[in-house]
Amino acid sequence: MPTRCAWVTHDPEYIAYHDEEWGVPVHDDRRLFEFLVLEGAQAGLSWLTILKKRRNYRLAMDAFDPVCVAQYGEDRIAMLLQNPGLVRNRRKIEATVANARAFLQVQEEFCTFDRYLWQFVDGRPQQNHWSSAAQIPAATPTSEAMSRDLRQRGFKFVGPVICYSLMQAVGMVNDHTVDCFRYAMIRQLSCG
Repeated sequence: MPTRCAWVTHDPEYIAYHDEEWGVPVHDDRRLFEFLVLEGAQAGLSWLTILKKRRNYRLAMDAFDPVCVAQYGEDRIAMLLQNPGLVRNRRKIEATVANARAFLQVQEEFCTFDRYLWQFVDGRPQQNHWSSAAQIPAATPTSEAMSRDLRQRGFKFVGPVICYSLMQAVGMVNDHTVDCFRYAMIRQLSCG
């Protein structure tokens, strides 16, 4: 059995997420939008809760197509609020629609959301060297700067902690602990 980061439970979905996705650099705009939506939905909840709802989000939100989501009106929001497969929080669902609109504006300004987002780490993943999960911060000056800029652009549910979780998820930082079998793999992906 490989050594994994201490936060990973025995849930097969959580293990697969850790082993295959978490910390892998993402440069696809639609995937970045997906993680932006899911991280915002996670606020106040466990990530495992969101992972278990991820498929439902994909089905209900046009496979995270920001062009489609940006067009959702009150009727669609009301329908989403009735969907038990989603986090049925009006503020979070309205934030998803607002974020899709802001996302498209960022794409227009920067050509891609990827280019905009990755500028916060100068286009290269930050390599951390944590020996325990207790050392990993909840937020950093970089996630605080990202949060401020996103909010100025009209994004919602993008506080510094959510932004840092996003950075971890999409590989902007390598926060696998050094004893985790994925640490060296992610480091090699990030530097290779």
